[in-house]
Amino acid sequence: MTTVVLAVVLITGSAWLLAWQTVAFALGAAGGVARSPYGWLFRKAVRPRIGPPTEFEAPEPPRFAQAVGFGFAAVGLIGYGVGPEWLGLAATGAALAAAFLNAAFGYCLGCEMYLLVRRLTVRAE
Repeated sequence: MTTVVLAVVLITGSAWLLAWQTVAFALGAAGGVARSPYGWLFRKAVRPRIGPPTEFEAPEPPRFAQAVGFGFAAVGLIGYGVGPEWLGLAATGAALAAAFLNAAFGYCLGCEMYLLVRRLTVRAE
């Protein structure tokens, strides 16, 4: 869903749709992916059809990824809202690239960033 929403934002330049995605990222960062609007939709529409999960992922990396997405979406919203428009395009494009990597290849760039930061901070201690 995130990939589709961000692609539509790039095509249409809709600041309102980007505002929606920014809220979705904020909710995912604050309460975890399961508490985001897309997490709710997944629980109601998809999970009943595929059955219970066989393994669980640690919640911190996806929450961090949602926070990074929130940052890019917020910057994009500023670009679309007050300018410059190229800022909105660039920030939304970066968020779309990361969302596409996750949707198409199962590679969560924000999650990998989280793990890298954790490794670097543990070594520094």
